[in-house]
Amino acid sequence: MKTKNFRKDKVNIITLGCSKNLVDSEVLGGQLAANDYDVIYENRKNDHNIVVVNTCGFIDKAKEESVNTILQQVELKRRGKIDKVYVTGCLSERYKNHLETEIPEVDAYFGTMELPFLLNQFEADYKTELIGERLLSTPNHYAYLKISEGCNRTCSFCAIPLMRGKHVSRTIEDLVSDAQRLVKGGVKEIMLIAQELTYYGLDIYKKRELPKLLHALASIKGLEWIRLHYAYPSKFPIEIIDAMMEHENICNYLDMPLQHASNNMLKAMRRNITREEMEDTISEIKNKIPGICLRTTLITGFPGETLDDVEELKGFLTRMQFDRVGIFSYSHEEGTFAFNSEDTIPAIEKEKRAGEIMEVQQEISYKKNLEKVGKTFKVLIDKKEAGKYLGRTEYDSVEVDNEVIINADKKLPIGEFVNVKITAAYDYDLAGEVL
Repeated sequence: MKTKNFRKDKVNIITLGCSKNLVDSEVLGGQLAANDYDVIYENRKNDHNIVVVNTCGFIDKAKEESVNTILQQVELKRRGKIDKVYVTGCLSERYKNHLETEIPEVDAYFGTMELPFLLNQFEADYKTELIGERLLSTPNHYAYLKISEGCNRTCSFCAIPLMRGKHVSRTIEDLVSDAQRLVKGGVKEIMLIAQELTYYGLDIYKKRELPKLLHALASIKGLEWIRLHYAYPSKFPIEIIDAMMEHENICNYLDMPLQHASNNMLKAMRRNITREEMEDTISEIKNKIPGICLRTTLITGFPGETLDDVEELKGFLTRMQFDRVGIFSYSHEEGTFAFNSEDTIPAIEKEKRAGEIMEVQQEISYKKNLEKVGKTFKVLIDKKEAGKYLGRTEYDSVEVDNEVIINADKKLPIGEFVNVKITAAYDYDLAGEVL
């Protein structure tokens, strides 16, 4: 699909939502680039003529952002600023028929598994030999590695299985090959992502094989940090922590979304675990690696949540002392099990509860950061902004966690590691000087 003009087509890919969507956009970018298209991400120069919006359909706020972004691009098309608008991703997978009716100005909509059909719009071949290759949208020194697609869990609040389908693991051989390719291109940190990491391998190897994958990845020369995101707590394979202990390049970091701590809520959310079991698992992990950084995600305002449930969650946070916490207000999603329950808690009350919970975590985070003052950490330099360098320790993932703010008289290499002595602590960030 070469448009009727005298310049080479340039495609701007806009990605909304999670890092898993980002990987999908990078795969699309790699395929288009291999078909001789000029590809850019989040282009601010506005010198492109085709737009692909990769949407998110996870919760209400994400859906609203996706729709608004589509409308903005359609308006640019109406004004003659761009020629074509295509929409893909989770929102398009879930609401394609509705979107085609409500926003017909979009040239075509595609679901999450329709990359070959999207490429057809560009008269581009889907190059199977490029499977695993991507055009990175991140800085060259870090990348996400999606180890599986879909999810077999039955959490009552979650619409992901409706948009992404059943769990499908990639082979260890393919993932190691991808990681080697990324490292060869300059990547030093790889973040493993999936809808659910601990399920990895059950479909193709008939057993949980994340530890085996970790051992294989850790042996790649030049891969300095491996980070784990989205580990389900029920029946957590403790061998993951054993692998973490064995390899220095597996970060002492684990993202384990728990969603709640009240047994009433955990049962209603169909999480297949109790608060007591969660506490036992966390204690076992901390006993093995006392300094491990634990991140979790919570939901407030789920149907039936009481103030007592909220207080129980606050107490749980106080006892467990998580390093990082993110929180969502419950979103009532059609097609989910929880949609059968009435969403009676007002949005303003959901936000109030979320704020109270984060106040508890804010104090914990500040206290933990104060403990780092005077200590020296290996820091990966991510970027320079407003005259200051911003980096991360092994205990911080990109964008969602703390940053280390560095004042440096000399130029620091972006994408390289430096030793930084922490000189000041804030609620969610640190400051330091290079040694």
